[in-house]
Amino acid sequence: MPPTPPDPLAGPLPHRTEADDSPGDPEAGGQRGGLPDHVAGSGTLDRLVETARGYARAAVSEATRAAYAADWAAFARWCRARGVDPLPPSAEVVGLYITDLAAPRDRTPPLSVASIERRLAGLGWSYGQRGQRLDRSDRHIASVLAGIRRRHARPPVQKAALMPDDIRAMLTTLPHDLRGLRDRAILLVGFAGGLRRSEITGLDHGRDDTPDSRGWVEMLEGGALLTLRGKTGWREVEIAPGSAPQTCPVAALSQWLHFARIDFGPIFTAVSRDGRRATDRRLNDRHVARLVQRCADAAGLRPELSEAQRAALFGGHSLRAGLATSAEVAEAHVQRQLGHASAEMTRRYQRRRDRFRVNLTRAAGL
Repeated sequence: MPPTPPDPLAGPLPHRTEADDSPGDPEAGGQRGGLPDHVAGSGTLDRLVETARGYARAAVSEATRAAYAADWAAFARWCRARGVDPLPPSAEVVGLYITDLAAPRDRTPPLSVASIERRLAGLGWSYGQRGQRLDRSDRHIASVLAGIRRRHARPPVQKAALMPDDIRAMLTTLPHDLRGLRDRAILLVGFAGGLRRSEITGLDHGRDDTPDSRGWVEMLEGGALLTLRGKTGWREVEIAPGSAPQTCPVAALSQWLHFARIDFGPIFTAVSRDGRRATDRRLNDRHVARLVQRCADAAGLRPELSEAQRAALFGGHSLRAGLATSAEVAEAHVQRQLGHASAEMTRRYQRRRDRFRVNLTRAAGL
């Protein structure tokens, strides 16, 4: 008989100690961005410390930082409930934790594989901020995670693509006031640029207008040029005029900027309660998702679905997927517009594009 493989969860649980298991501020522990104990501080060095900490905070977006903090808080609560300590990192404890996430013993719904992997990423980051390292390659974690993937993995749930006719129908549901001008520009620029939600709402009028900018817009004679900071670095996105004034993203953006009197700072901002002026408050990226869902519902897209089902089907990524699916151009142009490093990633956004167009069965002679 072959030898029995080692149990990935074998070994005693570490006992709870007096270490702090609250989510807290990870910068409080260790010397990240600070001075070692044997170096005397000074005004110049202290200013550099604060600058270094600012750069370190900027390495991760606020949304990611908040998500990782929530991951740590959930793990700390789990540890407290079971009488173990989250510090120092224990591969055995983390292996048990992700097991409980995938197959909880109580009425808590199980998490998807993607959510569990995100939790692990959050724990790894949080331990790193405390000057400690979580070894995800340890067999207590890696083997359990491999089994979870094998048993529970499912294809990712994708938002439905919004096709040009869908966009036209959605535009007709918007009012002809200042909010309507803004939301038309959001839908058309997001679609034509193949932009993510955060890229849409992160746009500024000019370069270096605000520290939280994700990029800026230049209105040129041939269209709008967007310079964006994405996951893979900076990239330029060209948005050319449309074939009709009603669906032209360049015209929609120009109208919004003109009537909102925006010449500095965030482009897509909130509108005052009376609807007469644009404020300087940048929209949250969730506004894009809610806008898409509200307009899709008002336009009666997929009428066989309930309102809740329609809201789950459409979202901000529906604009990005819609461009990738409907643009009848070479795939390389779509890949460049979306800022993907590989054509394979671009194909994930092309919902049913070219499906069965190439018939390999007949080409093989059957």
